[in-house]
Amino acid sequence: MLSKTILLVIVLAPLAGALVAGLLRNQVGRKGAAGVTIAGVLLSCALSFHVLYQLVWGGANTFNENLYTWFQVGSFGAHVGFLVDRLTAMMMVVVTFVSLMVHVYTIGYMADDDGFQRFFSYIALFTFSMLMLVMSNNFLQLFFGWEAVGLVSYLLIGFWFKRPSAIFANMKAFLVNRVGDFGFLLGIAGVLFWFGSLDYSQVFSATASDVAFSRTVEIFAGHPWHVSTIVCICLFIGAMGKSAQVPLHVWLPDSMEGPTPISALIHAATMVTAGIFMVARMSPLFELSEAALSFVLVIGATTALFTGLIGVVQNDIKRVVAYSTLSQLGYMTVALGVSAYAGGVYHLMTHAFFKALLFLGAGSVIVAMHHEQDMRYMGGLRRYMPITWITMWLGSLALAGAPGFAGFFSKDAIIEAVGESHRWGAGYAYFCVMAGVFVTALYSFRLLYKTFHGKERFVVDAHHHGHGHHDAHHDDHGHGHHEPGHLAHAPHESPWVITLPLALLAIPSVIVGWFTVGPMLFGGWFGGAIRVSDEEGRDVLGEIAREFHGPLAMVVHGFTQAPFWIALAGFAVATYVWLFNPGVTARFKSALRPVYTLLDHKYWIDEIYQAVFARGGIALGRGLWKGGDAGLIDGVAVNGSAALVDRVSATVRWLQSGYLYHYAFAMILGLIALLGGVWWVTHLAP
Repeated sequence: MLSKTILLVIVLAPLAGALVAGLLRNQVGRKGAAGVTIAGVLLSCALSFHVLYQLVWGGANTFNENLYTWFQVGSFGAHVGFLVDRLTAMMMVVVTFVSLMVHVYTIGYMADDDGFQRFFSYIALFTFSMLMLVMSNNFLQLFFGWEAVGLVSYLLIGFWFKRPSAIFANMKAFLVNRVGDFGFLLGIAGVLFWFGSLDYSQVFSATASDVAFSRTVEIFAGHPWHVSTIVCICLFIGAMGKSAQVPLHVWLPDSMEGPTPISALIHAATMVTAGIFMVARMSPLFELSEAALSFVLVIGATTALFTGLIGVVQNDIKRVVAYSTLSQLGYMTVALGVSAYAGGVYHLMTHAFFKALLFLGAGSVIVAMHHEQDMRYMGGLRRYMPITWITMWLGSLALAGAPGFAGFFSKDAIIEAVGESHRWGAGYAYFCVMAGVFVTALYSFRLLYKTFHGKERFVVDAHHHGHGHHDAHHDDHGHGHHEPGHLAHAPHESPWVITLPLALLAIPSVIVGWFTVGPMLFGGWFGGAIRVSDEEGRDVLGEIAREFHGPLAMVVHGFTQAPFWIALAGFAVATYVWLFNPGVTARFKSALRPVYTLLDHKYWIDEIYQAVFARGGIALGRGLWKGGDAGLIDGVAVNGSAALVDRVSATVRWLQSGYLYHYAFAMILGLIALLGGVWWVTHLAP
């Protein structure tokens, strides 16, 4: 049995560090804040490895237990509980390990920032929130973790809250995620309404009954929908927000406004992977609905290709890596859409290592360049930053899926799984993931060549030599105290607190696939945590497993497959264009002007959202205010009733003259009218 105490310590250690660093930041100081949060995450990471060891090699059973009852109403109860199986344990290890690397890296990166303790408090709180999410055994706790990572990401994206662009970015992230979370909440409500519980085990056991398949509801008259389809699509809309799928992807590139360490944490191990993990955890539900899985597949494929293309034209080093994240999340979503849940989660794991490496490497470059992020002012940095250069190359090779690297095993498996699938949308998805291989290689090596190779495109100003290393430490977005491309002194390699995490992340980026691809993808490693229908043609990873003969054979076979040659073509084009003949880019840009404009404006999706939802919302509000509030309520109801009273009183006032003969005349007329009425009633009425 897994120890309940150990599981509680894993979750609460980062929370304790966050509270101390945040609430007692003045008492503990910078060293205390960094020390207590790193100690908490280190303890959490070590115990997570221990839990994974117990589950895989120690013979421990899955832990599923409620630890605390929040409230009980009739048969319905809200609990805090943990479900720890191999899927959970793998996520715990990834989250805590990457978080630990980010914590150590932050010591160097945020060294001169005024909000040092506050930043450590936030990232430790982020780790706690993500652990609560992945370890939950019920939908209510899942939603708590879901909203908590959203809240902390809002705080971190807007960490430099005096900068308008940061405030705009965190508001954008918050609002876009509200759209997704509304769908997610509807999905959870549907689960409670139709399945009668929010406990995973009860809901998943209910999916095995025939009732779950047969129950339908008519949203539009004459069009019955399976309840499983409605629930799964609503849940996936939540994942589209958190995991930045088209069209709810617009917040993720703007999240670069936060400091680089948090970019790594959001993009690699926490927030964006929450949606992928959630769909994999809900595999028993999603397997009930072909329509929902096709929806997932098409959205993922669209994201994989079309957001990757935007990365090719970006000049900000962090934004290139950000669009790469969007594209890779698309690959994970595609895997989920063809029922290759293990493939999606496996790519999540391998991607976490090399994407964190690439972000932290980009941060190392940004520090060396005095917080200049524009690659047009870099070049030739490999001479100054050999460790960052080598580790970034290793991360990029893993991202591009070079045979033998971690990304190769997970990405090739996804592509083959899509090729095996006969689900509606699989043909479109196969084209997208294949084309995405070329695009990935293109932007990955473009980043390397523009940053580390070729001639230097920056100038070292000798007369600025007196300025400190972190001139613009508080201004991470290239608006520092120097002219673009002008540095106070020559770039140099980052300190060990930055390069050590790079080296430690580079190791799994290169080798982790060799040890894990067999059991995790093809060996049923996840056990009952992931459920795939027994129907013929559904278990695509099972089909591929018959041809799997070990990692070495897969690597050798990889050299003969289309993805390798497509990636090689991308590498060759990038090498020719950005290393050997950079002058040709101007000709390409003018020849492909409409395409370049389309990608540079990110398909105008941001502008459409601004016009329709932002300005449209303002116009609607102004219309309701002028027409409803000012016109109807003030004009008709309030002012109108006052005007009516005024007119009636004016008329009545005219009748009340105060002259006795007026009143006598009125009385005589009244008496005549009364007598006439009586006579008519008595003599003329039938």
